[in-house]
Amino acid sequence: MAQSAKLTATEIRDKVASGALKATDVARACIEAIKSEDAEIGAWVWSDPDHMMRRAVELDDWRESGKSLGPLHGVPVGIKDVIDTAHIPTQNGSPLDAGRVPERDAFVVAKLVQAGALIAGKTVTTELAFLDPSPTRNPVNLAHTPGGSSAGSAAAVAAGMVPFAIGTQTGGSVIRPSAFCGVVGYKPTFGLISRTGILKQAPTLDTVGVMAATVEDAALLAEVLQGYDPNDPATAPIPFQHLADVARTKPPATPMLAFVKQPAWDEADADTQQAFAELTGFLGGNCIEIDLPQIFTDAVAARDQVHIAELTASYARYGEQAGTKLGARLKEAMKLGKKIPAPDYVAARGMPDALNAFLDQIFDQFDAIITPAAAGAAPEGFKTTGSAAFNGLWTFCGTPAVTVPVLKAANGLPMGVQLVGRKGDDGRLLRTARWLHGQVASAEG
Repeated sequence: MAQSAKLTATEIRDKVASGALKATDVARACIEAIKSEDAEIGAWVWSDPDHMMRRAVELDDWRESGKSLGPLHGVPVGIKDVIDTAHIPTQNGSPLDAGRVPERDAFVVAKLVQAGALIAGKTVTTELAFLDPSPTRNPVNLAHTPGGSSAGSAAAVAAGMVPFAIGTQTGGSVIRPSAFCGVVGYKPTFGLISRTGILKQAPTLDTVGVMAATVEDAALLAEVLQGYDPNDPATAPIPFQHLADVARTKPPATPMLAFVKQPAWDEADADTQQAFAELTGFLGGNCIEIDLPQIFTDAVAARDQVHIAELTASYARYGEQAGTKLGARLKEAMKLGKKIPAPDYVAARGMPDALNAFLDQIFDQFDAIITPAAAGAAPEGFKTTGSAAFNGLWTFCGTPAVTVPVLKAANGLPMGVQLVGRKGDDGRLLRTARWLHGQVASAEG
């Protein structure tokens, strides 16, 4: 494989900017990596080498003209196939949207183009970004699921086909596949990145996230994607977040972490429970176990109600035309969604305020919460994408979360460590995640 295919996004960006690499060199390496790796993995639903090379030539011409470069100039990126791309198919993982070609880019895609990124293609998602598994395989072990719904994005990064990719999370669809595939996954604070031009599933939960080989690369991509969008009421005209710079800095003091088992702790397998016992022991006095009050257990069912009720409303048009083309899990969810009483939905919608009030007390004392990213390593087979039980609470609360690949199961598959931060304090969370990754890597030699 060409050398540039093995570089991080930050390294590619710097080498293209300095002239040590051309965007066309990077594009060729990316095309070769997809050609050699994807036949077995199936991470891409659309990728056109000619399209990518034309864009790379444009980027090289731009640089040679002496014009200023964007922060992702010449860096390849994968885009989940629920995110609109102008004149490129966006089919939402569903036969009901087969042949759909948007006329306009989503907000985040326009940001990528403006930043000089190379669009490598569209990555596979599960059907309508829900629970029915996709055909994508886990690059670490092809007999195991890569998770979902951002299956293709995580697999493409894990296989080295692109240095980073974009996904979405409504339950655990960024954190879980990243953990299963052994890459960094970052779900920002709700509203940091616009959803305009992205398949709407549950508007109070849907969050754009990123997968990358390193924490720094995840921060770089999210920094470019952020921004106020008057068409997305979740966003706000807040100051620009310098995520990459903060993520790269050394913490001013050794971070303090709160170990939280979550209501789903009993679902964690023996490998996960043992690994976290060892990890918290390694961290010593810088990691203290914290119990969550009963409201967090109650919130699990409340989050599910919000998710299913909003999904049912958002996907009504599919339910009416689907017939037998809609997956079994999605059909069942939409049946349940129609039965949720409106007062229950309204009450559930109000719970995150109380949850975050308690979390703020934790974050007044700790830099981040540390908890599993999933119940275990990627399950064998392709009947499930895994459980989002360790992710849903944080999506419900709108807090930022990041998983770093620092643990391994007994079978050698990666297991992610999830860090959760205070809403709006994404830079600090990323800095803490990079610190943790470095601490464990140093201990392993």
